[in-house]
Amino acid sequence: MKTNDVIMQFTAKIVFFIIFFYAVHIFFAGHYTPGGGFVGGLVTSSAIVLLIIAFDLKTVQSIIPINYIYLVGTGLILALGTAAFSMFVDKPFFTHFFDYFHLPILGKTSLHTAALFDLGVYLVVVGVTMTIIQTIGEDE
Repeated sequence: MKTNDVIMQFTAKIVFFIIFFYAVHIFFAGHYTPGGGFVGGLVTSSAIVLLIIAFDLKTVQSIIPINYIYLVGTGLILALGTAAFSMFVDKPFFTHFFDYFHLPILGKTSLHTAALFDLGVYLVVVGVTMTIIQTIGEDE
């Protein structure tokens, strides 16, 4: 039986968002500095694990109703599809493309297909990590 630790639960709710937004920062910074989809996915998973520790597995599953197996499949399709796209335009496998665009708020920005690949890796890492943790957590 789990005790109702109000201070830990309140703190976990706030720290979850801090960790999650840091994971988003790491994800986007990964194109020019260390980080990217893999590290961002691990940090996101750690934020979700913090909620599981503060509350319990069933509560977090009701708050975040994601089937992580589907998340893994979506990430694999996105990552492999991005890597294979270049073969359809007569380029070697894993050739990434980029161009500069002027976006209304951000101004001149370079957009890369590597970001889509990293998003696929991010989804796979979060999905696999959380599937493992949920499987371990459901064992009694």
